[in-house]
Amino acid sequence: MQPTILVSQDDFDAAVLTARMTEGRTDIGAVVSFTGFCRDENKTLQALELEHYPGMAEAQLARIAADAVQRWPLQGVTIVHRSGLIKAGEQIVFVATASKHRQAAFEAAEFLMDYLKSDAPFWKKEHLITPAPKNGDPQSGWVKAKASDEDMKKRWQD
Repeated sequence: MQPTILVSQDDFDAAVLTARMTEGRTDIGAVVSFTGFCRDENKTLQALELEHYPGMAEAQLARIAADAVQRWPLQGVTIVHRSGLIKAGEQIVFVATASKHRQAAFEAAEFLMDYLKSDAPFWKKEHLITPAPKNGDPQSGWVKAKASDEDMKKRWQD
């Protein structure tokens, strides 16, 4: 089973991605998917800008997917991660896992997201709505890694 890995500036259709993973398959009993969105909790975020090194990012996503395939009996894995400028409310990441049984699909999807949040080589820059004091350009700044993301990943390190 070869995982589907894609990093793109283009938006994606979760239903189409799921259909591609399951098309013609009768051995799949469960598909679990997660779609993450660019969130603006404080009504101040205009967009996130995600940067990555092409080739390196895809290789790391493939390593994370291969680890999930080693841990759970999966029939399919799809990871799509966007890069570039992503406006608040837009889709940013899609993860889907397919298995004969739901537990493996649920656990593998959670594992993938926990590792993507901490180990995927993407750098996020916030573009804020509030104008900067001197030149009027939107403020921006790089987003720091969260300790909570590392904590979530630790549960899989047994």
